[in-house]
Amino acid sequence: MIKVDTNKCLHCGLCVGSCPQNAIFMNEVILEFNDDCTSCGRCVKLCPMGALEMVRGD
Repeated sequence: MIKVDTNKCLHCGLCVGSCPQNAIFMNEVILEFNDDCTSCGRCVKLCPMGALEMVRGD
């Protein structure tokens, strides 16, 4: 599962373009991940602001 820190996110769109599953959508307020997200972490590694974090779903 990917967590978004909305205070750090610049809405640059790099994560959206990096997703191989097309599972990330950007609206005016937050990033949204749909059920196609496999938590591969590609977006987390690419985010220049460190706004994305991989979290364990318990």
